[in-house]
Order: sequence, then C-alpha cells, then structure tokens
Amino acid sequence: MNVWIVMPAYNEERTIGGVLNAIKQEGYSKVIVVDDGSRDRTAKIAHSKGAVVVSHPRNMGLGAALRTGLETARKRNADCVVTFDADGQHDSKAVRKLSEALNGADLAIGVRQHRGIPLHKRVGNFGLNFITYLFSGVFTDSQSGSRAFNRKALEKIKIKSNRYEVSSEIIIRAKRHGLRLRDVPVKCFYTEYSKARGTTILSGLRIFLALIEQRVSK
Repeated sequence: MNVWIVMPAYNEERTIGGVLNAIKQEGYSKVIVVDDGSRDRTAKIAHSKGAVVVSHPRNMGLGAALRTGLETARKRNADCVVTFDADGQHDSKAVRKLSEALNGADLAIGVRQHRGIPLHKRVGNFGLNFITYLFSGVFTDSQSGSRAFNRKALEKIKIKSNRYEVSSEIIIRAKRHGLRLRDVPVKCFYTEYSKARGTTILSGLRIFLALIEQRVSK
C-alpha cells in the first residue's frame, strides 16, 4: 500500500523535527508537510528530515493546508493518506492502526482517549461533535486531526473550507458521498505547548457559522 502522511504545519519549529523522527521510526518515510506561511524554521527543518515540503506564501488556515496536502498526495498516487498534527500531540503508532482500519472502511477517524485532555477542550469538543452530528448524522471525535483516507475518499472528498471547520466538513462530505466511516481509538499527548493550540470557544462559534453557510450553499 502506498501510504502518505499529510502534516499541516504553522510555526512548529519546536516540535516538527521530533514528530517526523517518530513517524520515520515507525517505518513511514513518505511525508508531505504543508508549511502554511510559517515565519520560523518549520519548512527548513521538515526539508532536512526528508519530507516533501509544500509552502503557502501566507497563512491560509488548516483547511487550506489539508486541501493542498491531500491534493499533493493524490497526484503522487497515494492509496492511503493519514493526516497527522505537527505539534507532538499524536501517537506515531496510530498511523498503522488508522491505515489498517481502511480494510472495510473509506475514512478512519482517530478517536482521542479522554485521559489527559483538558476539561475545557473536552467540553468544547463535545459541542462541536454534536454540531457535526446535526449536519452529518455521525457522532464521533469530529475535531480529531488524526484520520486516514483511502483512495476512494481522496477522490470523493473535496475540501472547500479554509479554516478549522474543515474537520467537520470532512465527515459531512464523507456521509454525503455514502462513504464508510470507522472510529479508531488513538492515544494523544497533551503538553503545555499543544494545550495552547487548537480550537477555542470563539473558533467553535466560527465553525458553527461556517458549517451553516456551507449547508446553505452546497
């Protein structure tokens, strides 16, 4: 199987080198890092670790970075793409679990275990999971950045979002196209660094409004 990792990254020079090393130790060398307009050494470090680096000239958002990464993987004839955060939150061993879950599924969602997840993030995630359920009929860890696409999902899911609403959009579009989804329990590591990143209450409101707009304009 031609497995590629897609890693959106914005100002992640502190962590990206170690994350790429961990993925390589698990036997995965095909990594696309989308440098989303970073102002630090993110792209340089990723390149030095052997990743394919695609750079945006300015910060465009998580959705735009994932769109670029998935399109790049499609052009490289990927059979499977696993998305992976650059901040050290994800477990490199989950790559194999997610890719193997595609035996009988088109999209695998890494469901983060609650141990160590800050309470305010758990509450926020539950709210966004419920919102995603209202639009898709699927209740899962909708905001997880740990997921795997097979070739069919890569061809069918065309991302339009530019920002954090992309995580919900992927699930909504997967159901709209009749794709098979599977939940996969995965470990996550919450450091002080990773806790300070990700969605906030304000970004949650923006996600909700963006999903309403998408539904109106679909």
